[in-house]
Amino acid sequence: MSRPPLPPFTDETAAEKARLAEDGWNSRDPARVAQAYTPDSRWRNRAEFITGRAEIEAFLARKWTRELDYRLIKEVWAHSGNRIAVRFAYEYRDDSGNWYRAYGNENWEFDADGLMARRLANINEHPIAEADRKFHWPLGRRPDDHPGLSDFCF
Repeated sequence: MSRPPLPPFTDETAAEKARLAEDGWNSRDPARVAQAYTPDSRWRNRAEFITGRAEIEAFLARKWTRELDYRLIKEVWAHSGNRIAVRFAYEYRDDSGNWYRAYGNENWEFDADGLMARRLANINEHPIAEADRKFHWPLGRRPDDHPGLSDFCF
């Protein structure tokens, strides 16, 4: 299975790959998102180590059960060959109605077919007041006219 755009990445194709990843994660569909990774993809997500699509799908199902009204923005930081580094921010609420914003960086490595073989994520989060939320689009894909990550002061 091929998952364009394929490496080596240009500025344009790296940005396209990051937006496709953002769109997938904003779908909050673990099975759909897991298909973007190689069958034996390896992750480090905070202090959790994950291997393979089944573990990725289970991880994401757990994540989006806890992180409600999840909205994410990703932005390319750098790229070279088959690797892309992105920074991101996302907002969500817990089942008690408390809101959070998370920030982080991810390093991605792709195989020749454009599937992500490795994902290394560093994430920090903090509580925010609902009035301090910045991501207000309807659940799902971020609208094209919504500000990107560089438009915010974080």
